[in-house]
Amino acid sequence: MLFVCATPIGNLGDVSRRLLETLAHVQYIACEDTRHTLKLLSHHEIKGPRLLSLHEHNQAQRVQELLPLLRDGADIALVSDAGTPLISDPGFALIRACRDEGIAVTAIPGPSAALVALVLSGLPTERVLFTGFLPRRRDQVAGLLDDASRVHATLVTFESPRRVRRTLEALAELAPEMEVALCRELTKVHEEVITGSPAAV
Repeated sequence: MLFVCATPIGNLGDVSRRLLETLAHVQYIACEDTRHTLKLLSHHEIKGPRLLSLHEHNQAQRVQELLPLLRDGADIALVSDAGTPLISDPGFALIRACRDEGIAVTAIPGPSAALVALVLSGLPTERVLFTGFLPRRRDQVAGLLDDASRVHATLVTFESPRRVRRTLEALAELAPEMEVALCRELTKVHEEVITGSPAAV
């Protein structure tokens, strides 16, 4: 069986008993970065599962290696570096292949950076448009803003720390009156939520 496991987005204590039991039980863990996952396992004193990298550059090849293991009855956990796999992270190809072959897939729910940011933002939560990482082109960002305004939704996005200032400057030009919440270091000691207009943030 394939277990799609949400892992902490910052604080390593944000795990469920079910997650720890699953990670200790499986024979393999397919992870975005084996070094990152090893820190989580070491913190919780879990030994035994073999770690296999599964990232955007090797996803197709790794799926072909994991499918025979799953067919033969192995239990495999799929994790990303932080949060819920597939949410702007690799893993879709593996889940799709399992579904196509009738291999059982279940989820171990848990942390999600997008949801944590949304509830801390103070912005409306009734209707949400999640876009993953923002596109680089300004016209595409403008299109997303238009989509969100047409459906009266709070737009939730990820952004690289290296690009956040440029993105806020673009938002200040495209939608100067919009309310923005910038959330960083979520669940960690230096967690911060900055709110206001794009220019103020």
